[in-house]
Amino acid sequence: MDGKILRFIFFGNYFVGLLAVALTLESTKQLRLPYNSIDYYLLLFLAPIIYYTYAYHQILGKPLANNPRSTWYYQHRHFIKVSQIVLLVLCIGLALKLLYHNFERILQLSITEWLAIFIFVVAGALYYGLLPKSLKGLNLRNIGWLKPILIGFVWACCANILPLIMLKIEGVVVHYDELMWSWLFVKNWMFCTVNAIIFDIKDYPTDANKHLKTFVVRLGLRKTIFYLLIPLLLVGMVSLYIFVSYKGFGTIPFLINLLPFILTIYLAYSMRRRKKILYYLVVIDGLILFKAICGITAMQFIA
Repeated sequence: MDGKILRFIFFGNYFVGLLAVALTLESTKQLRLPYNSIDYYLLLFLAPIIYYTYAYHQILGKPLANNPRSTWYYQHRHFIKVSQIVLLVLCIGLALKLLYHNFERILQLSITEWLAIFIFVVAGALYYGLLPKSLKGLNLRNIGWLKPILIGFVWACCANILPLIMLKIEGVVVHYDELMWSWLFVKNWMFCTVNAIIFDIKDYPTDANKHLKTFVVRLGLRKTIFYLLIPLLLVGMVSLYIFVSYKGFGTIPFLINLLPFILTIYLAYSMRRRKKILYYLVVIDGLILFKAICGITAMQFIA
């Protein structure tokens, strides 16, 4: 694929929007839920693009030396400004349409559901410090070890909580296996957290200079890989085996769902050598898409 197209898709955060939809479709398939509306999927695709583009733009600021993403943002600053406005207008339009058609059911949401939405929104805002300057001290991004855990939590909420709330808002009665839901939530949380820790390897020198105590800065690269990432993934593999055996899903679904863990271990091991930023965006973030594809595929072999 042409490098310009790759940079547009990944630096422009369009791939992140695809990941949000893919993880949601995976959990929908695994829980045997009805699909959400097209409007919701469009909103789910567009919102992360706006969020991450704005957040990265705030963080990167002026172009930095030896930072391809920063350079790309600067070179395409006019396009980004216009596209952000267009995407925001589309998002507002979709949100208003959903609000108009489902206003009464939105008001009927339980306190627990409103609390889940509130926690999701606040967690995202705190991570990138998208708050008034008076609350700048609440930027959880500055707590290095908490950063990947928070990212994993937000993505797990996006994949496993928001679709359920949205189905209720759209008037769909759903029944699902609560044990299965709990397992999938924890699995997504753990997998996305591991993915975020691997991604932190990219920022290791910068974070170290800023005294931002990420896992990589605290433990060092080798210990992060061998004492944190690989053990977490191995625990995930054992848990997967126990859960699949308990549910009686069979060998083929287990092996298919095992593939993302094996590939992640291999890529974590390969992180001993530094990679270019586009590698992280394509390959490391691509692990999440691969996991979603494997999860959806495995369900075809479960009666």
